Amino acid sequence: MPLFAYKGIAAGGKNVSGTREADGPKSLRQLLKRESVFITEMREVRSGDKSNRKAAGGSAKDSALNKEVDFKAMFERIRPQDVSIFTRQLSTLLRAGIPLAEGLAALAEQSDNKKFQMVLAGLRQKVNEGEALAKALEAHPRVFPDLYVNMVRSGEAAGNLDVVLLRLSDFMDTQTALRGKVSGAMTYPIIMMIIGALVMGVLMIFVVPQITEIFEDSQQALPLNTQILIFVSRLAGNWWFILTPLAGVVVWLLRRWAAGPAGRQKVDRWKLKLPVVGPLVRYLAVARFARTLATMLASGVPVLTALEIVRRVLNNVVLEKVVEEARDAIREGESVAAPLKRSGQFPSMMCHMVAVGERSGELETMLEHVADAYERDVEAKVARLTALLSPLMIVVMAVGVGFVVFSIIQPILQIQQFVQ
Repeated sequence: MPLFAYKGIAAGGKNVSGTREADGPKSLRQLLKRESVFITEMREVRSGDKSNRKAAGGSAKDSALNKEVDFKAMFERIRPQDVSIFTRQLSTLLRAGIPLAEGLAALAEQSDNKKFQMVLAGLRQKVNEGEALAKALEAHPRVFPDLYVNMVRSGEAAGNLDVVLLRLSDFMDTQTALRGKVSGAMTYPIIMMIIGALVMGVLMIFVVPQITEIFEDSQQALPLNTQILIFVSRLAGNWWFILTPLAGVVVWLLRRWAAGPAGRQKVDRWKLKLPVVGPLVRYLAVARFARTLATMLASGVPVLTALEIVRRVLNNVVLEKVVEEARDAIREGESVAAPLKRSGQFPSMMCHMVAVGERSGELETMLEHVADAYERDVEAKVARLTALLSPLMIVVMAVGVGFVVFSIIQPILQIQQFVQ
């Protein structure tokens, strides 16, 4: 087995070096990666004859395997977690004094995601050619959004790229964790809805038609609820091949309308006005607004540029328009808090805290406090909403199944009374 001498960076930023046996360079990188060591330099100090013969004998097999891996890479997805980990690791390498191009090369070779590996290799090539990192990142907008690129650009201009990358990684981790809590809390109610729909579908299509044959043979007048049940059952059983694609077309048309300017405006305004969900949507947008703006301002991004980027991450047309109007007002000399408060769409407590931050010159810090407060509110509201939805879904399922059972039992009891 070959013996390699290596130099690298440990997780705490400490320079390390040593020798280690491994099947090859890639195997050594994976071995040390599990020990949280990022290799920056390596060389083979002792060759392994058996290993070389084995490698030569299996070259055709390895080539086929590489082709398979490359084929799989076409379907790989670069997750936000991949970008966040890369950002934090690159910050660690830069703080340890590793040149940017070498850091990108080390992280590219150690990435398990083939698609992300190719992106990082491209970044390294452009940086080696003298291009700024921010400019290279612009070629991959789906991986590195405007917020990321602008923060990196500010970090490069200020000479504190490692600090900005660490701050950016913290921001991405916070946003990912918040999204995970919201989506995770909604998983159980959604599963309950799907199970309820499947149960009702089986009852209406397979169970009810067999039982209703008894009612037809008796020629007894049926209660209204039983007639409705039979009608719906026959409609679903006999016309499912038309109703299913029709429902798909209706959903597609609604989604297309909701994605258009007029539809999105109405849907987003409706979201904010919903009794229980509305405050959750608003607080989630406020937390995202405050966290994103604080992170960008602390990284040196100009306020007008930051607001333009923040506007695009709110995912609500109504609030996006408010931020756009605030940006125009700030360009004319107004403060950040005044147009937000005037709109009536942002909570008064948030506007007051932003105003205090502007007067004291600590806007970034105050925005961080705002984000912390509203993220806690979002978590509390999600917990309450989940606690409300879980029993509500059980009640809805019980009512649906109860209606079916009652509509079947009621005429059966009437038939028994008639026979007696």
